[in-house]
Parts: sequence; C-alpha cells; structure tokens
Amino acid sequence: MNESFPELGLAKDDCLETSWIEAIILNRFPGNTSLELLLDRTPRFVTNYKAKSDYVKEPMPEIALEGIFERLLEEDIETPRLLLVPYGGKMDQISESSSPFPHRAGNIYKIEHQVSWSEEGKEASQRHIDWIRRLYSYMTPYVSKNPREAYINYRDLDIGMNNLAGNTSFKQASIWGRKYFKNNFDKLVRVKTAVDPANFFRNEQSIPPLSSW
Repeated sequence: MNESFPELGLAKDDCLETSWIEAIILNRFPGNTSLELLLDRTPRFVTNYKAKSDYVKEPMPEIALEGIFERLLEEDIETPRLLLVPYGGKMDQISESSSPFPHRAGNIYKIEHQVSWSEEGKEASQRHIDWIRRLYSYMTPYVSKNPREAYINYRDLDIGMNNLAGNTSFKQASIWGRKYFKNNFDKLVRVKTAVDPANFFRNEQSIPPLSSW
C-alpha cells in the first residue's frame, strides 16, 4: 500500500487482520460484536434503498472522479455510497463461459452505486432514486459498453424486467440478460427451456424459456 498509495500514510497500526466472518461483522458493527449476532434474523437497519452496478475496464480520469465526488456531496441526498470491488487475480484465470457469471478478465473493478434514506414519503423516494439514476447516467463514458455490464446480485429493475402480464420475448429479456450474463444468456435460455418450460419459477428479471415467446 505504501508503494502504490503513499499519500495515505498508512501504518501497520492502522490495519487489523481478521477472518472472513469477522470482516462481515466489522462491515456493520463494532469490532467486539459477537458472531452470534449473525444468527439473529431480525433486521437491525430498516431503511429505503436503491442500488445500481457497473464494471470498469479502463482507469477513470481524474476529472471523472471529481464529478463523482461532487454528486456524492449533494446536500439533499441522505446516504450515498460508491463501493469499488477490485477484480483480477484468480478471476482473470476463469473463462467467461465456465459458469453463468461472465465478468472475468478485463475488469479492473466493479462498482455498486448505492443510496439509502430514512425520510418517508414519495417525494423523498423519488428525489433519491432520481439522484442515483443521474449518477448512473454520468458514469456512462467511463464504464463497460456493448453491453453495459451489470451484477445480478445488485438487482436493478431500471435496466428492464419481464412483463407483468403475458409472455416476455427473447429480445426483451436480452436487454437485461446480456448485461448480467453476456454471451452466457443464450445457454441459460436453453437450460431454462429444458428444466422449466412452463416458466413456473420466475421473477421480475428471470430468464424466460423458449416456450414462452
């Protein structure tokens, strides 16, 4: 860290080595919190929340980062966050087609754009949702393209969803399917058709079977 980011002035005393499960605790709770807390299914934080995702393949210019900081500091937005998840290493050694998850070699990091708020009411919700959509639009020149990739576990209905009534076409499902799964989407459609041709197991962004078109 001192070689790559000397500006941080990081010292050994600033670091804490933990197990993976202890790191989960530190993400949300004080360091002396018992691991037993993770067995409690009662929500500790109840809040409104919206997230979107991106993949970055080229280093962002400084001017792009300055624009992000300006948006994160907007006064009427309660709790904005930008989470950068580094890729590379072992991820680069796994083929895109080896599993449904395709985001492998070529990605520097993944971004989770995130905003949460406790203020009640439609106006507050719309203000925060509009904010994160504007941030997502701002990021367009600096992230992956054709498709603009997305992470399936940061579910984002803004990028498309199945019809509430009636069938969803392959073309329509491809809009979000290729963002999440890239070229693996076609294979997943064939698997869905073989395993669940009646489309019994479905959600807003599930993969439709061929029989539903």
